[in-house]
Amino acid sequence: MAVHPLPPRRTSAPETPDPPAYDRRRAWLILAMVVAFMMINYADKSVLGLAAVPLMDELAIDKSTYGLISSSFYVLFSVSGLVVGLLSARWSTRTMLLVMAALWAVAQLPALVATVPALVAGRLLLGAAEGPAASMSMHTLYGWFPPGRRGMPSALQIGGAALGTAVAAPVLTWFIVNLGWRSAFVALAITSAAWCLVWYAVGKDGPYSAAAQRAAAGAAPASGTPGTPRTPGAGERNGTRATVEASAPPLSRLLLSGTVVGSVLSAFGAHWALAVSSAWLPVYLQTQLDLTASTASVAVSAVSVLSLLLLLSVPALVDRRKRHGRAGRAADGIAQGAAVLVSGAALALLPFAEQRAAQLALVAVAFAAHAVAIPLHYVTTAAVVPAARRGPVFGVVAATGTLPGMFVPYLTGHLVDGAASEATGYAIAFLLSAAVMAVCGAVAMLAIRPDRDARALGGEG
Repeated sequence: MAVHPLPPRRTSAPETPDPPAYDRRRAWLILAMVVAFMMINYADKSVLGLAAVPLMDELAIDKSTYGLISSSFYVLFSVSGLVVGLLSARWSTRTMLLVMAALWAVAQLPALVATVPALVAGRLLLGAAEGPAASMSMHTLYGWFPPGRRGMPSALQIGGAALGTAVAAPVLTWFIVNLGWRSAFVALAITSAAWCLVWYAVGKDGPYSAAAQRAAAGAAPASGTPGTPRTPGAGERNGTRATVEASAPPLSRLLLSGTVVGSVLSAFGAHWALAVSSAWLPVYLQTQLDLTASTASVAVSAVSVLSLLLLLSVPALVDRRKRHGRAGRAADGIAQGAAVLVSGAALALLPFAEQRAAQLALVAVAFAAHAVAIPLHYVTTAAVVPAARRGPVFGVVAATGTLPGMFVPYLTGHLVDGAASEATGYAIAFLLSAAVMAVCGAVAMLAIRPDRDARALGGEG
């Protein structure tokens, strides 16, 4: 009797889940909430600068003390951004944004006491609550938008910052001039609380988030039963999380890649300029260019509008290049590095300008052009980092990129107080800022290589 061998048992390799569907309507609703979130965020930052002149007069403090109050905002800013970023894989982004905004409301209330210690305490709490805001709101957005559609949402998220300053400057100045500087802080507390109520109703984690990817991996069809989904248990879900995270490169390798280092430096240079403008631009316009408080607020708004226009145009062009297969250093690295260089060059020329029109034009370029680097440095970082590591890497990138805020406002005030004249002090501060920004922009242009690093690190590209 012939013996026929048994046919080999058919097994199927684990199937890769299909990419989640892009829910455009829901994604843009979340984007609108994130833009509002960032508008409030930057209004919170700018209110102290807008109120600086009457505040210093009432409390009889010098510019170094005011700079210390302003810098205190950043004492816990970077630390909280780093800690929350590292732990973000364990928490819902919906919850994180809700808690942050609630703390913003509370942090405005110490201004009612109107003493230096109370103002420092309020800015410390506000800085701790706002430290993770940019990175975690961007992380939230990237959970709703696929890789090929992130440039414009990233720009709009940062554009919310520019729009927040543009709207807040005249509105808060009206409160300051007509109702006293404390009223501006109260108005911001009410606004933050209102945002929390809406976000509680509509906020949700997206289908491209790390949590959703882990859920999709855990629900993949079992071997030998193709097409049959299964629901993993709690232990299996934990194992899936560990498997997904273990397959990604170590955090240290990601952080030391050229693209991430270059992105951090471009953010560092951009935030240096941002720290100067947030703390000192309204004061500079009033005391050095002799503008009234209302006129200075209009000038600050104009700078923010220019930032917004750049944010809506440059990242859109970068996205278009990517969709046509022309991504890479020219699309990302050169754009963000050049933005910081142009801003630094304008800042270096500002002390030597004599005509009012030239001074205002240089102010606009110096404090607007750098904004382009902020969304693009998130885009380039996300391109080379796997989704499972995106939250922690964003936290580290945000913590290091925003370090200038910790000391630049105080340093600027100290230089102004210590110089032979205020004009000389501002000139020294601006030239120092320009030198730092030139180095950051140049290195960013040379180091950022998204295509190369994405292939080496398993990024989304």
